[in-house]
Amino acid sequence: MKATVAWCGELGFDCVMDTGESLHLDGNGQDLSPMQAVLMSVGACSSVDVVEIMKKSRQALQGCECIITAERAENPPRIFTHIHAHYQVTGVDINEKQLARAVQLSTEKYCSVMLMLNQAVEINTTFETIAPVA
Repeated sequence: MKATVAWCGELGFDCVMDTGESLHLDGNGQDLSPMQAVLMSVGACSSVDVVEIMKKSRQALQGCECIITAERAENPPRIFTHIHAHYQVTGVDINEKQLARAVQLSTEKYCSVMLMLNQAVEINTTFETIAPVA
C-alpha cells in the first residue's frame, strides 16, 4: 500500500492512493480534516466487520449505521482521548446476541483502525437494533 500526499496551498493536501483513489484533506477547516478522516475511518472499518459478520450469521440485515463521537486533548498534540461508536442495525428479527458478538469481534479482533488506536485512546461501543419500516 502506498499513498502520495501533496501540499496544494494554505493547509490543503491532495491525497492519492497508488490504486488511484483520492481525497482532499484540509487543516484550515475548508474541507475534511485529517482527524475527521481518522474518526470516519474508525466507523467505516468497524462497520465493514459488523456487516460481514452479521451476513455470515445469516441475519436479515437491511442497514447499518455507526454514529461516532470523540473527545480530543485540549493541548497539542490534540489526539483523541475517547471514542464512542454506536451501531444502529436495521433488519428483520435481528438477533441481539449475534449483533453484540459482531461488535465485540470487530472492536477486539478485526478492525485494524480501532486496534491501532486503542493503545492511546479509550474506545467503547454500544448498539441497538431497529425494526424496518413496513
